[in-house]
Amino acid sequence: MAEPEFMGYRRADGTVGVRNHVVVMNSVAEAATIVQRIADAAAGVVPVVHHHGYAQFPEDREQTLRTLAGNAANPNVAAALFVGLGGEQETALELAERVRARGRTAHALILEEAPSVAAFVEEAAAWLRRQLAEAESIPRMPAKVSELIVGLECGGSDAWSGVTANPALGVASDIIVGYGGTVILSETTEAIGAEHILAARAISPQVAKAFLDIIAAYENRMLATGTDIRSANPSPGNVKGGLTTLDEKSLGCIKKGGSTPLMEVVRYADRPKERGLVFMDTPGYDVDSVTGMTAGGAQIVVFTTGRGSPTGSPIAPVIKVSTNSRIYRRMPQHIDVDAGVILEGKGTLESVGREIFDQVLAVANGKPAAAELFGHKEFSIWRLAETI
Repeated sequence: MAEPEFMGYRRADGTVGVRNHVVVMNSVAEAATIVQRIADAAAGVVPVVHHHGYAQFPEDREQTLRTLAGNAANPNVAAALFVGLGGEQETALELAERVRARGRTAHALILEEAPSVAAFVEEAAAWLRRQLAEAESIPRMPAKVSELIVGLECGGSDAWSGVTANPALGVASDIIVGYGGTVILSETTEAIGAEHILAARAISPQVAKAFLDIIAAYENRMLATGTDIRSANPSPGNVKGGLTTLDEKSLGCIKKGGSTPLMEVVRYADRPKERGLVFMDTPGYDVDSVTGMTAGGAQIVVFTTGRGSPTGSPIAPVIKVSTNSRIYRRMPQHIDVDAGVILEGKGTLESVGREIFDQVLAVANGKPAAAELFGHKEFSIWRLAETI
């Protein structure tokens, strides 16, 4: 069967976007409100606001920079402006340089260097308006599924997650990988208890060891705080949804990755080097996890939910798949695909998996996901240590 195509935005680094965003980001938390003012002054610009940047341990500072630069260099972004305050350990200039080193368009402006806040906002807005005009001139061009990176996420899981939506997403994942594309399975906590199953699918002993090592490292971090994560999960919401143990939850979660070999394990916010099924070390918190995958180049995220989690992203469209039809009917503003039809005998894992894949192609071609239409732009970076 011929590889399906979609119409995307081809970037200078060879990647293909499914959206054509111009974004403005704060490099430090204190500039968050200014970033929003700048976006208000440049209609069409996407503000990407976070609350990190200063007073971080070195490993956290590096993770913050890697995440911000990775999102600014996501294929869905045509140009990015970083806004900094100036002063100690300024990161805006460094971030812009990291993005430009990837062959992408980025610029930095420092508030302390401006004659006034009003002048600073206007200078930033003027640069962004020029980038918007350039982005609008970029035509959509044919691209193949093999050029897609699709993030896999779940949140607000219930007892049906591992029965309907997750394995159906696994079917879609296998289709994407079968065409040469890449899917990122995330949430390290969501693999604990089922890690041996996923490790057995690794393409090599080295990849299996890398995966098991991040599981052990995560558990050890939790134990150091006095928390046994195997007994701390599932969450109260998961329990209310009918899940009974972490093992049950994890067995369902890894089904999102389908049945293909595990090709690579990457750290949080890193871009995969291999195609196929990739595992990214992320927390179970869905906003942090989605942000890590978009930093890793995911142009689209598919997110299964049994309780209606509304998470979106300012960088990538997030396609929602409900595990049951009740949530689908109650929350049409959040849900794109109803996997609950499997329970009602109106669909199968294969038919819903194909529907999810078709939805991925439609969104890649420009169809807005429900989370986009509702304006969800949640963005948060995984913290490794306390603030200093």
